[in-house]
Amino acid sequence: VVDPLLDGRRFRALTVVDTYSRHSQIIEPDFTLTGTKVVAALERVAKQCGYPKMITVDNGSEFTSKALDAWAYAHGVKLDFIRPGKPVENAVIESFNGRFRDECLNANVFVSLHDARQKIEAWRIDYNEHRPHSSLGDLTPKEFIEQVAQTGLQEAPIFQLSMV
Repeated sequence: VVDPLLDGRRFRALTVVDTYSRHSQIIEPDFTLTGTKVVAALERVAKQCGYPKMITVDNGSEFTSKALDAWAYAHGVKLDFIRPGKPVENAVIESFNGRFRDECLNANVFVSLHDARQKIEAWRIDYNEHRPHSSLGDLTPKEFIEQVAQTGLQEAPIFQLSMV
């Protein structure tokens, strides 16, 4: 899903969600999102929560890039490509992107990329900290992560990425 600014210019957003905790790791809006920019975003995520063991991606050029392939190889991250035309194979991120579209992109007017980044980040924080998920026993992603940390049942993150 591509969204326009008030002046008509379009931007894209990289969304990264941990399939285990449903935690939105990052939403990266930009006018262009190359493999190099995807790698930079994933490095910022990895500094906070470590490298995932696997990332599920579609077949977009930013995900089939040499930059992402080299990054994944260097950090022991498996890239799991969905079959073309089968978005259901990336269901967690597709569900997230639908919510993101309905609740954030459709509900806001963005006057600049900076404005979009601020509003999108505020929505992401609200999603992680204030929205219970039935798949998490009606806990928010933040509460679920805290509970898992206390019980020691944590598993390595598995991310799903999408360009919306």
